[in-house]
Amino acid sequence: MPRATAYNRSMSHSPGSSIASMSSPPDDAQRPSADGAHPARARGRRRLWPRSLFARVTVIFVLGLAIAQALTFAAILYERESAMRELMMSGIEQDIASSIAILDRLPAAERAGWLQRLERRNYRFVLGGSVSGPAPSAASARQFATAIGQALRPFEVEHVAQGGSGRDALRMQVRLSDGASVVVDARRVGMPLADWVLWLLLAQLAVLALCGWLAARLVTRPLARLAAAADELGPDLKARHVDEEGPSEVAQAARAFNAMQGRISDYLAERVQILAAISHDLQTPITRMRLRTEFMDNEQDQLKFRQDLDAMNVLVREGVTYARTLQGTREPPCRIDADALFESMVADYGDAGQEVVLQGQIGEPIVTRPHALRRILSNLIDNALKFGSEVRLQVQYADHRLTLAVSDNGPGIPPEHLESVMKPFYRVEGSRNRSTGGTGLGLAIAQQLANAMGAQLSLRNRSEGGLEVRLSMDTRADAAQG
Repeated sequence: MPRATAYNRSMSHSPGSSIASMSSPPDDAQRPSADGAHPARARGRRRLWPRSLFARVTVIFVLGLAIAQALTFAAILYERESAMRELMMSGIEQDIASSIAILDRLPAAERAGWLQRLERRNYRFVLGGSVSGPAPSAASARQFATAIGQALRPFEVEHVAQGGSGRDALRMQVRLSDGASVVVDARRVGMPLADWVLWLLLAQLAVLALCGWLAARLVTRPLARLAAAADELGPDLKARHVDEEGPSEVAQAARAFNAMQGRISDYLAERVQILAAISHDLQTPITRMRLRTEFMDNEQDQLKFRQDLDAMNVLVREGVTYARTLQGTREPPCRIDADALFESMVADYGDAGQEVVLQGQIGEPIVTRPHALRRILSNLIDNALKFGSEVRLQVQYADHRLTLAVSDNGPGIPPEHLESVMKPFYRVEGSRNRSTGGTGLGLAIAQQLANAMGAQLSLRNRSEGGLEVRLSMDTRADAAQG
């Protein structure tokens, strides 16, 4: 036998008791800004600041890049001047040639005393000895050796070999005019980079990072507020008013969002009013028809008419109830003894001759909306009793998270219908018989009330047979206010 959603016991309401009167949103010219100032004065203070998001982001990035480029340009100018001075003072080839000329003019006995005086950080001299080893392999080293050899003329360079302190290091054997041998150890020394250049580049990076952060914050902060307000917009339409300020694009989106909230609220209120009016107007003819059935002679026809009238009455009442749940529940959250609520509901079903087994308990008061919670559980239990003979209400509570599971041993629901049964007026049973298929609003009402409470409602077929409907909610006070 296929499973169907069933209509459930309805809480008594007067047709117009929960019709909310929605006031139109305040005019833009009268609404104060976030800091309490009048919009006109606030716009005057920001007259020099661009209005569009594109212009603001562009200004921030351009200013940041301009500052960074100015620092870079100043660093390049200073470094070029330093490099020119270094080049002017680092004629290593001429220095080596001059030193060799000095050693050549000195008496042989005095040359050793001058070696230390002539030594520099990138070359030194050794009297006597010879040079052996492979020739320089790097092109830069060979060019370096050629430049030194040309500068040493007319002194003869007898041999050039690769030095051991780097790829541009050389060992050269030079013959003086008196036949003495001098070994020259030379190497190229890179142009030093000032330490402050690195710190300047880091400062430039910090400036760019700060400008990027400011730009991203400018772009995302108003949008984040708008997204948060959209997430808070629930069935009760109690989302906070979004400040209509910031860049023109964001302010326009905020105005459109606030206007959308008002329009949706008005549409839903009008929908409830129409359904309530229809329900009220139908009560009179239904009552007249019920009275007329009392005067019918045929008891069988009389019974059929009563059943049809009862079905009409239930359908109208459930339709109005569902429309009201679309606007959420205006019941304020309060602290209650949920265990006592569950026990009283189970006892009420027991008094009516319907057994419901309660398993588990919370053990402490929780913050929730008791009437909405009772209505949800009533719909779920009634639905389970309609299709199963064993119904259980299981309570689990941990870390302020309450989970209620209503399970039965009925036939369950085909997997392809598990999501659809949450839709209003959807019935798995296709006979269109209200006694077997219900109105198709029981689970839809439970789903809407769960959304209004910030809870989650889910269905699954049990492996051992039957259906389990699970309601999960956060019982903390701040969550219950949502």
